[in-house]
Amino acid sequence: MRSLGCTLGEDAVPFLEAIGSLDAQRPAPLYQQLQQAVRQAIERRTLKPDDALPPERDLANELSVSRITIRKAFDGLVAEGLLTRRQGAGTFVAARVEKSFSKLTSFSEDMAARGRKATSSWLSRSEGTVTPEESLTLGLSPGAPVYRFHRIRYADGAPMALEYSTVPASCLSGVEAVSTSLYQALSVSGHRPNRALQRLRAVLFNAEQCELLGIAPGAPGLLIERRAFHNGEPVEVTQSYYRGDAYDFVAELNDGPA
Repeated sequence: MRSLGCTLGEDAVPFLEAIGSLDAQRPAPLYQQLQQAVRQAIERRTLKPDDALPPERDLANELSVSRITIRKAFDGLVAEGLLTRRQGAGTFVAARVEKSFSKLTSFSEDMAARGRKATSSWLSRSEGTVTPEESLTLGLSPGAPVYRFHRIRYADGAPMALEYSTVPASCLSGVEAVSTSLYQALSVSGHRPNRALQRLRAVLFNAEQCELLGIAPGAPGLLIERRAFHNGEPVEVTQSYYRGDAYDFVAELNDGPA
């Protein structure tokens, strides 16, 4: 039996205590034993969302296993959505966000309501003319000016979603009007959406999207296509690609006439 002592730093001790022990005499490979121990600790909430895991090298030394064993175990748990890797920060227990379809809110508002800090990394922020498809969805004439906002959305520093928004230029004072929250900028200009149509479907992230979000190649995700209106006028078309391991989408349903 391999004993999980407390020779690591204080941050590692709770993790070692949470997962118990590995047994080289058992038929199950050690990486599978470690995976099962972590799964159970997460289910018991001994390991909580956003808890940091000790470095793989330290765990390998403590457990007397190879780093390949630790990496293989963690890779599987990342693929399951139970763990997440943050570039330059390490491996963490995944923190899922519950997103309700019953209220029209922005990403920034969703995160603030959960006590998390929303930030963005701009991929591009530009002015252009409406495409034929955008012309139909936004009800604009060919050649009408629009603003496009493409960015990575983060919660407490963890990448959560890719967001691609198009807004009629008449709804904002300029492309620089959006700093953090698009809906805040639309509120300032008097065009905050008060109704939206949304469509959700499952997708597999491509290689570029996986690299931007720091997730495994081919990871599953959720695409929400939103067309938002202010007093009946289209003011926003957005495609948001959410990490499948970070989000749960819920909708309240009421009994109605047959």
